[in-house]
Amino acid sequence: MGFLLTKMMAVFGNREHKVIIVGLDNAGKTSILYQFLTKEAVHTSPTIGSNVEEITVGKTNFMVWDIGGQESLRASWYSYYGNTEIVILVVDSTDRERLNLTKEELHRMLAHEDLKKAAVLILANKQDVKGSMTAAEISQSLTLDSISSHSWHVQACCALTGEGLPASLDWMKSRVVAN
Repeated sequence: MGFLLTKMMAVFGNREHKVIIVGLDNAGKTSILYQFLTKEAVHTSPTIGSNVEEITVGKTNFMVWDIGGQESLRASWYSYYGNTEIVILVVDSTDRERLNLTKEELHRMLAHEDLKKAAVLILANKQDVKGSMTAAEISQSLTLDSISSHSWHVQACCALTGEGLPASLDWMKSRVVAN
């Protein structure tokens, strides 16, 4: 009986949950990915294509796809949507000029059939910079209150220090455990 239970846990208990990290270029997506992984700031360069890393929180495994945010790459984001359980949208809290573009990309993504059941985590990055928008301001600008088809959460954070990121991982874990 114990052997059977062990085998069942191996099959069902340790399944990987697919997460994609998206956002406009220079929002801090890759820095956040490596802060999740190493718990320290890592020097990064613009992502051309994608990075993939496995992150474990307790006994929950996340396969995290960090997708480049340059304009030329955003048109191919949809090719990563299949089986995605959580979308992390990283927002540069200092980039007021492009917040409307971020909003358009978010709402376009959420309309895609492959993301119909995905939860959305918005990371309001660069909170360490003077004059950055608050999580509440970003929430309002992205019209998150109008999103009723997806579970969502906004978290203020700083990719360089890691502030706010443990709470983000806890929220992600709670979403996949709830499902």
